[in-house]
Amino acid sequence: MVRILIINPGSTSTKVAFFEDEKSVWEEKIQYSHDDLNHFSHVMDQYEMRLRDIESILDKKNLNIKSLSAVVGRGGPFRPLKSGTYEISEDVLQDIRDGNVQTEHISNIAVFLASHIAIQANIKAFFVDPVSVDEMEPVARISGIPEIQRKCLAHALNIRAVAHQASKELGKSIGELNFIAVHLGGGISICPICKGRIIDVNNANEEGPFSPERSGTLPVSSLAKLCYSGEKTYPEMKKRLVGNGGMAAYLGTNDSREVEQRIQQGDSQAKLVYQAMAYQIAKEIGAMSTVLNGKVDAILLTGGMAHSLILVGWIKKRVSFIAPIRIYPGEHEMEAMALGVLRVLRGKEKVRHYRRERT
Repeated sequence: MVRILIINPGSTSTKVAFFEDEKSVWEEKIQYSHDDLNHFSHVMDQYEMRLRDIESILDKKNLNIKSLSAVVGRGGPFRPLKSGTYEISEDVLQDIRDGNVQTEHISNIAVFLASHIAIQANIKAFFVDPVSVDEMEPVARISGIPEIQRKCLAHALNIRAVAHQASKELGKSIGELNFIAVHLGGGISICPICKGRIIDVNNANEEGPFSPERSGTLPVSSLAKLCYSGEKTYPEMKKRLVGNGGMAAYLGTNDSREVEQRIQQGDSQAKLVYQAMAYQIAKEIGAMSTVLNGKVDAILLTGGMAHSLILVGWIKKRVSFIAPIRIYPGEHEMEAMALGVLRVLRGKEKVRHYRRERT
């Protein structure tokens, strides 16, 4: 039996789960208030607090870490990597310490937490399909001006998880199929997956459809004018694009359930904005189908908003002509990490090794 401890830090929480083979035995969530976190200048400063809280859960669950087979931590926005399961090494830890990552993010702390516990237990630690999975073709990196290169940052962990699940259901390996995977969350990632590789993505922070709290692609001349209008500082503008953009900017909420309730009560503006989001999602799915030359085995809808019958219905109406649609509501991150490690430990997939770029 393979016994795996899983650590998944979020901006205001840490999820911890224990799996025996494919089965989740238990899962706990440590919640943090803004007061708990505001005094930390950098996310890495939260390490000691989060480790202490994880160890308290392990004590409460009477889980002896010496009984574990492996520990896995959420992969962050490291430098660009191929998809797969990576053994946590000193190279990735040092890159994070040195700032050789694409952005500071709380998920970067997970590899330190997993590594610490693995060292204590004398076992290996891993991360699976980090946010920075990048298998884009060179042609996809061209933006339109040389100073800006398109980047591949996506909800890769959940996207690859549902791609594996869909492949299993279709009776084929992931390397035999083409998918368009759509993660519908606070940010929206839409990826063409070609024979197992994520070869393009809208990068939810910068492009594609607007989401509950992100602006998505904007008219660039009008955006430049707003940036130089003097009305907003750079930090305010960043927050307007990611955090206070999209649905939240129009309707004052990033909660799709509240928006649906308002629609049911006859709010025409809420309906228009929600329809516009579905419209833009469908347009991006259509665009990504061209990346696969129209050869799409299935469109996979996942993430929290895939629970929404209204939103999914509007999307399906526009894109069902492209390929069959399969729906996997919710986020499957804990299970995805467990399954990624299991594939490696069972010899079904080769472990990947993170290497620093040395000068």
